[in-house]
Amino acid sequence: MSSKFYLHKGKGRKAENGCPWIYTDEINEYDGEYTNGDIVEVYNFKGNFIGKGYINDASKITIRMMTRDINEEIDRDFFKRRMEAAWNYRKKVIDTSSCRFVFGEADFLPGLTIDKYEDYYVIQISSLGMDKYRDIIVDILMNDFGGKGVYERSDIASRELEGLSQKKGFLTDPFPTDIEIEENGVKYLVDLENGQKTGFFLDQKENRAAIHRICKDATVLDCFTHTGSFALNAGIAGAKSVLGVDVSQHAVDCATRNAELNNLQDTVKFECHNAFDVLPQWAKEGRQFDVVILDPPAFTKSRNTVNGAKRGYKEINLRGLKMVKPYGYFVTCSCSHFMREDLLKATIMEAAMDARRSIRQVEFRTQSADHPILWNSDESYYLKFYIFQVV
Repeated sequence: MSSKFYLHKGKGRKAENGCPWIYTDEINEYDGEYTNGDIVEVYNFKGNFIGKGYINDASKITIRMMTRDINEEIDRDFFKRRMEAAWNYRKKVIDTSSCRFVFGEADFLPGLTIDKYEDYYVIQISSLGMDKYRDIIVDILMNDFGGKGVYERSDIASRELEGLSQKKGFLTDPFPTDIEIEENGVKYLVDLENGQKTGFFLDQKENRAAIHRICKDATVLDCFTHTGSFALNAGIAGAKSVLGVDVSQHAVDCATRNAELNNLQDTVKFECHNAFDVLPQWAKEGRQFDVVILDPPAFTKSRNTVNGAKRGYKEINLRGLKMVKPYGYFVTCSCSHFMREDLLKATIMEAAMDARRSIRQVEFRTQSADHPILWNSDESYYLKFYIFQVV
């Protein structure tokens, strides 16, 4: 028998409307015994069933919903059905040679991320309840989805909030962890073991394709280039010259290797710089580019640091805008969920006014379609991406 949890009056509405998370302060009482990680039933204050999910009372997010069907068992068949639904969706909407296969709550598998790189899978498990199903998930990837190998990248701090240690390593027989992938006509060597996130930023796939039309015959500056993905897309699109900068020498070395892989080493160059330092210096020297791209890391991962992040985004956008030639193009984005769309817009506008430049929006985009935004789960929306013409 599952334990039954009852929510406070007035607290069940979000959950009833599809929100997958139940917070500690929403729970009024419960019946029965449980161990953290167990599947429990959730009811509103009137005793109406809302859903079933796994519990961890050590976490502020106490219950994460897995199903709204009281009769649905959380077993191998359940995971296979959910993963088949995730895969069928992606086959419809995106190139699946390399893509995000499961995007946590947005694929109704909270706490689980699966990325596919050709025939290899990388999984990331962020919660105690999902941790219990690791073996089932690996079994399905290998036996039902043709996996050649599975690597775990649960080396994320958020696991510690769940009382879990960080984990990393092979979940199948070992395999070489430098995998070659191709996206938008660009080849990359992806380091599954030590690369950022699970090896690569798959969420910008469609945004990288969107810059092709503005980069032909252009001089391009790509800041925070990481493994060179925007820079290389500019190169493939026919840019005259591309300079990618990143504060990490390791990233610059990887990006240079990727340029050589695409025979773009004569057009696309990479240098190790801190963008915050080098952009003011280059602006003073009068250097300008036809296209400037800013893809910074998330300056905030919590509500408490939003003000500091706003200053960071304003500063870097101000510097970037000054580097764009008249009637050139400016590409800027934020991958922070807490940097809301309206706040980011206001910050970019302030930066444009301070730079004494007028900006015309060409395009606004979000994360690529393999990272779907679940409207019942606000946290699934995080990436904001703009292309402007700068006058």
